Amino acid sequence: MNDLVITNVTIVMEDRTIPSGSVRVSEGKIEEIQEEIIVKDGAPVIDGHGRNLTLLPGFIDVHIHGANGHDVMDATEEALHGVAVQLPMEGTTSFLATTMTQSRERISQAVSNAGTYMEQQQRNGQAEVLGIHLEGPFISPSKAGAQPLEHITEPSLPLFEQWQNESQQQIKLVTLAPELKGALPFIEEVRGKGVICSLGHSEASLAEANDAVEKGASHVTHLYNQMSGLHHREPGLVGAAFTNPDLFVEMIVDHIHIHPEAVRLAYQVLGSDRTILITDAMRAKCLPSGTYDLAGQNVTVKNGEARLSDGTLAGSILTLEEAARKMRTFAGVGLNELVKMTSANAARELGVYDRKGSIAKGKDADLVLLDEEGCVVTTICRGVISYDGKGGVS
Repeated sequence: MNDLVITNVTIVMEDRTIPSGSVRVSEGKIEEIQEEIIVKDGAPVIDGHGRNLTLLPGFIDVHIHGANGHDVMDATEEALHGVAVQLPMEGTTSFLATTMTQSRERISQAVSNAGTYMEQQQRNGQAEVLGIHLEGPFISPSKAGAQPLEHITEPSLPLFEQWQNESQQQIKLVTLAPELKGALPFIEEVRGKGVICSLGHSEASLAEANDAVEKGASHVTHLYNQMSGLHHREPGLVGAAFTNPDLFVEMIVDHIHIHPEAVRLAYQVLGSDRTILITDAMRAKCLPSGTYDLAGQNVTVKNGEARLSDGTLAGSILTLEEAARKMRTFAGVGLNELVKMTSANAARELGVYDRKGSIAKGKDADLVLLDEEGCVVTTICRGVISYDGKGGVS
């Protein structure tokens, strides 16, 4: 489906809202936005009349490992395709395929597979892979979380360059601990080549974190989790995230990884301009409770939590739809601000804001319709209806 009209809906931009407007889509792009109802002219129509539907730009998840039984580290076309077709059900239209700490050979296989998949992906009708998030192995052993200790190593430019070449230059973001030997020159070099450096899985002091920011670090991986906490005599990496205006900050808002009041506190400090909602989801997302594999480790999923046998949290089964709903409910976030946290900030940081991240003429028609409760009704990926759980095209 190349042409589509969405009408009688609230259209949410970053800076304004159209209470009852219309969007025309053609050839996968947003062709027209009107502050009135577009007359039906033969194109398929989604009509929100009497349904109180809200139209937002499609969500972008910069930190997701897997879903629906698939994981990026499976290093197969089937795995990435499985994630890409699942994510529209939660409103996600783009994502970074996220790796984890493993052997050099397995990371090579995963990034090579992702690069090849991106080159060949049929993007219309499924979530688009925008690149790779390399989470580990350049992290602190004391803050490993569910990342296998035996494969952790110090930052290595030659090793990173090997993986970057194998990925066809598709590594867009790398998480590392800035206190490790060689981390600062690594950050300076990698950032100079256009790759986002994120601080995470780290014991860094405030000073060490700020030194990394001076070298070009601009992102923080899953705030509060597996990092030096906020202390009144040593603010740590959390303190750096709060006080440094140059950092975008991820949050896993499932009320498991972060207490609701800690989410509210972070939002009051960071605001919508620096917050990026992520899922950090693993393969068990969208599947029943049970035991699942994560890099050769058994993860038990029960009561909405994914944990190793020792109780360590092992990613999440969160959807961005749920994270967005929780931010609105518990942190009082408005829809214009929500657009920034679920889409615009990530698009800007990844350098794709010219085609993603907001509802604007000429951009990709990556769109999500929400009902009054914030539940996904319909998701459109590059002009194609990819999920239509409660919608209906006439």
